[in-house]
Amino acid sequence: MVTVLAGVIAAQQLPAGFNYDEAKVPAYTLPDALHLANGLTVADAATWKAKRRPELIALYEENVYGHSAPAPHGVKYVVRDNVPGALGGLATRKQIGILLTGREDGPRIELLLYVPAKHTGRVPAVLGLNFSGNDSINADPAIQPARRPTPPPAGAPPPPARGANASSWPVELILSRGFALATAWYFDIEPDRADARKDGVRGTFAIDGKVLAPGTAPSVPGEWGAIGAWAWGLSRALDYLITDPDIDGKRVAVIGHSRLGKAATWAGARDERFALVISAQSGEGGVAITRRQFGETIARINDRFPHWFCDRYKTYSGREDALPVDGHELVALVAPRPVYVSSATEDLWSDPRGEVLAALNAEPVYRLLGTPGLGVTEMPGPDQAVGQTIGYHNRTGKHSVTSADWEHYLAFASRHLNK
Repeated sequence: MVTVLAGVIAAQQLPAGFNYDEAKVPAYTLPDALHLANGLTVADAATWKAKRRPELIALYEENVYGHSAPAPHGVKYVVRDNVPGALGGLATRKQIGILLTGREDGPRIELLLYVPAKHTGRVPAVLGLNFSGNDSINADPAIQPARRPTPPPAGAPPPPARGANASSWPVELILSRGFALATAWYFDIEPDRADARKDGVRGTFAIDGKVLAPGTAPSVPGEWGAIGAWAWGLSRALDYLITDPDIDGKRVAVIGHSRLGKAATWAGARDERFALVISAQSGEGGVAITRRQFGETIARINDRFPHWFCDRYKTYSGREDALPVDGHELVALVAPRPVYVSSATEDLWSDPRGEVLAALNAEPVYRLLGTPGLGVTEMPGPDQAVGQTIGYHNRTGKHSVTSADWEHYLAFASRHLNK
């Protein structure tokens, strides 16, 4: 295990009863990402690809995110909108219905896509799920409103104003750097409620690939949780982007923040078609080192969000050392593709030091596969971007994504995807 040697993390007010003191982090030993189940050590790239990588994917499926359904058959893409000159002439706006069973009355993902107006050939793209609906990411009046249930579930917050979350999705900045932006509301894939399994893709697609009749989906041990479903949905959006004549399907980055950072990283780990992965403050159950027992814990996340993970993950509440994987191995599963991890100085709940430790301890896999990793062994200062094929920064501020984060993401993505 490699240790970050120095660095300061900001203090803040956080939920009581959890550890925010580095002096109280217990001694721990990380599982070796290059150690095969048979006791041998991976010594070459061929063995990683043929044996260890599949082992790690299986360990995450069995113990954390669950087994996902295969890609569905009979998907149809319906272009609802293809308008040049959007956003004051900066973009072509497309809105695409991804009909997962080929039917409008079945589960579907409504994808919003902005392509730079002035481009030559196919462009790279950034794909991510949003928290509040496509109409929340920009004030563009032509964005279709999110499909929210009527009446709304008890206790549901009111719909956000159009463009309410634009600060987290700086569309104009992304376009100016030559990238297309694709996004969809994560509720289109699976509503984020403990009782919503029947209302999302898990209620339609069984993990053996069968399409289920409404209301008949049995709960199967080891099946996917909601994070697995959201990750699966990102791959279905990529399925479309590969067909779009304006998008270079070999240069699509996947991004996510917080719970959707967990989903984006898992999507990038499983689906090697994603050219680059950006994991923003994914914390516990994402890339943070869970054995540190710093900030959010397995017990807390299972208590608050029991639907996110597979059932077996609940058996590790209070038993972090028994979990056969940890966050550095999730990062390593992206190798040798570029991966960027970001934290925020006031987000101790997500454990910035645990996130950079995951990036650092994934480095041996990157080196084995012939690419440089993080390249530093000290906690970088606030707002300082570091890294090579693995990138990292710790932005000043709270649990959010800002234009400052996007500046780092886009610089990293440009360096790797625009070679």
